[in-house]
Amino acid sequence: MSHPGPAAPSVLVLGIGNLLWADEGFGVRCVEALHQGHAFPPEVQLVDGGTQGLYLLEPVCSSRNVLVLDCIDFGLEPGTLRIFRDDEVPVWSDTKMSLHQATFQELLSLARLRDRFPERITVIGVQPAVMDDLGGSLSEPVRERLDEAVALALAELSAWGVPGTPRAASADEALSPRALALPKYETQRPSAAEACRYGDARFFPSATQSEAA
Repeated sequence: MSHPGPAAPSVLVLGIGNLLWADEGFGVRCVEALHQGHAFPPEVQLVDGGTQGLYLLEPVCSSRNVLVLDCIDFGLEPGTLRIFRDDEVPVWSDTKMSLHQATFQELLSLARLRDRFPERITVIGVQPAVMDDLGGSLSEPVRERLDEAVALALAELSAWGVPGTPRAASADEALSPRALALPKYETQRPSAAEACRYGDARFFPSATQSEAA
């Protein structure tokens, strides 16, 4: 198995998902919290992967160790956390591992075909409760597992020899645009009427009637 040269980051921590669709934002919120609370050695790179899909191929191929945080449908109780390591992580199957995109599995398959697959890969995923709330934030069952997922990530990184160092409580470290930070994202969310989350009222008259009532 080939691996990157000495200049490449040895560890990639990747949060993937879509913040705009409720629990789909779990992976991104995890990597944000990890970055906010801890500093890491230079060989560790924390990335908000969003929904970039195959654009993440080169960062994955260029890292010896990859830790992924994501929202995954196990068909279990909402908020359930599971960890997959190495051969437990499917590079291809008929069932999507990630709810928001099939492309991450495709990405891993391409990395394998290129003979540039990470030496170690771990996926930490949560079972979602809410997926169809446009502009919504994490549901309570999923939000309650955020700290635990971050603790699991820290334990995994420590086992890999790259432990995090807690930042001062006053540290203001942002990984993503500050307008998307969790507290601001939630407190500035417009009402359902202002956001028209039900779609165009010209095509959804029942939604207009229910709002008028």
